[in-house]
Amino acid sequence: MRKRKGAGRPTISDVAEKAGVSTITVSRALRDPSKVSDHLRRKIDNAVKKLNYVPHSHASALASTRSNIIGVIVPSLTNNVFADTLRAIYDAFDQGAYQVQLGNSRYVAKEEERLVRTFLGQGPSAMIIAGTDQTDVTRELLENAPCPVVQIMEIGDDPIDMMVGFSHFEGGRAAGMHLVQKGYKRIGFLGARMDPRSHRRMEGFKEAMRSGGRYDPDLIMTTTTSSSVTLGAELIGQLRARRPDLDAVFCNNDDLALGALFGCQKAGISVPDDMGIIGFNDLEMMAASYPSLTSIRTDRYAIGKHAVAMIQSALEGEMPDQKIIDVGFELQQRESTSRKR
Repeated sequence: MRKRKGAGRPTISDVAEKAGVSTITVSRALRDPSKVSDHLRRKIDNAVKKLNYVPHSHASALASTRSNIIGVIVPSLTNNVFADTLRAIYDAFDQGAYQVQLGNSRYVAKEEERLVRTFLGQGPSAMIIAGTDQTDVTRELLENAPCPVVQIMEIGDDPIDMMVGFSHFEGGRAAGMHLVQKGYKRIGFLGARMDPRSHRRMEGFKEAMRSGGRYDPDLIMTTTTSSSVTLGAELIGQLRARRPDLDAVFCNNDDLALGALFGCQKAGISVPDDMGIIGFNDLEMMAASYPSLTSIRTDRYAIGKHAVAMIQSALEGEMPDQKIIDVGFELQQRESTSRKR
């Protein structure tokens, strides 16, 4: 586990970990010791002394004006991948004491930082934020926040507080290995937008190609353009024009995979016999297409559900059973990679 940038200055999360309680319990004890038991207060006091912890002035101000807001920051409101996770969060907090406030960072790190500052200024009860690639400033803000923080959609070895998701690298590797095992020889990669999670899928795919003796950098095509079905059809056409011997592609999401299928059908390319196609996330359209499309299935609803459960435990003053939850993924094989020869 890498050393955090702010490790030289103990944070409220460090105190919580040392005392074996949640960050919200530490915040409550520091703000008003009468609100926690004598046993917990002694544990927290000992942790504070051992770590030489000095409460962050901004965090203390926030703690005194806590609201019922649950701040949620995602990079897109139009990407279907986040819809199920948001639905789980809203389902859990519907008709309850907490109000979900949603922020869209639009895949811009500085905008994410601005949203975090704005939300923390409202004294939220908890924060949920997508991904693990926050800026150093954003990470420090969240580390010092006097409320539970859950990073969602992926996992890593250094959570700010708590984390729930899956390995995009392993998902990409599984997709690549599947195409190798199905006997495809010249396997390409189509990627759009190329946010950090897409990069990790691509790196996993490359690892699978290297281990399977199939790696060819000329078969990788990416763009920073936003993903769409239309773009998938364009990219498969461009890659086939460059490499007519292409016989399979891993697309870093399902939009591109569906577009690649349409592009092949328009060009008279048989799927799966002449071209294998696999997507990522397994949205509803993958099973409904013809032929049906293989994809890496991810349980986005479970991610939201686990995130809420972790927050609820923390708000009740309990440490969650796990600080990092890996919900995993499943390769859903369908017709697009089931060729007969």
